[in-house]
Amino acid sequence: MSDIKVFPSKSALIASAQEFIIEKIQDTITQKGICTIALAGGSTPKPIYEAIALKQLPWDKMHIFWGDERYVAPNHPDSNQKMAKEAWLNKVDIPPENIHPMPTTGNNPQEDALKHEQEIRNFFQCPQGFPAFDIILLGMGDDGHTASLFPHTQALKNKENLITVGNKQDSLRLTFSSPLINSSQCVIFLVSGSNKQNALKEVFSKDSNPHEYPSKMIQPQGELIWFLDDDAQGELKINP
Repeated sequence: MSDIKVFPSKSALIASAQEFIIEKIQDTITQKGICTIALAGGSTPKPIYEAIALKQLPWDKMHIFWGDERYVAPNHPDSNQKMAKEAWLNKVDIPPENIHPMPTTGNNPQEDALKHEQEIRNFFQCPQGFPAFDIILLGMGDDGHTASLFPHTQALKNKENLITVGNKQDSLRLTFSSPLINSSQCVIFLVSGSNKQNALKEVFSKDSNPHEYPSKMIQPQGELIWFLDDDAQGELKINP
């Protein structure tokens, strides 16, 4: 079951989402003594990360991962890691060993995907099956993709691995697989803009094809929360 929250503007969406995420982090640490969170790239999460950086949180109890990453150097302008570090992680006293970026400096994305998968398995002490992240943040493209799970790509068919290689034309990515995302305790979508209306309509349609609109594949065992602005929802009457 989805929890859908709609806001009159992108700024209102961001303000509410940052409060929700900070509270979720704090509650998880209180309950478990640790919080594992996988970050999204893009423009919408950036001000959320900047807001989190201003909080006094127990940084040593947080472990940071990424749901996907372009196969570029960490200092590349397109790097999700670079954006999150500049907006948040470089501004707080989080131990370096608590930051778990995807490896993207080799020449073999498939090998690096397996390497990162093993890192995650070792961290969660989960030699088989799929570990459960506490929080996974996701965006959605106007084609319905999420993370680097793009329509009609091989990554959508990978149901065995935690990490797989995503493709957008000639741009290689590493990405969480859909089963790994769906093992999460809480998945939070952040979606804004009128260009998302058609994809949202298809994602929430009972008749649409998940391979055409991959965000439809995301049905986690835990919470699924959509933060939308009015522009994204448009005239749609979305029923969770």
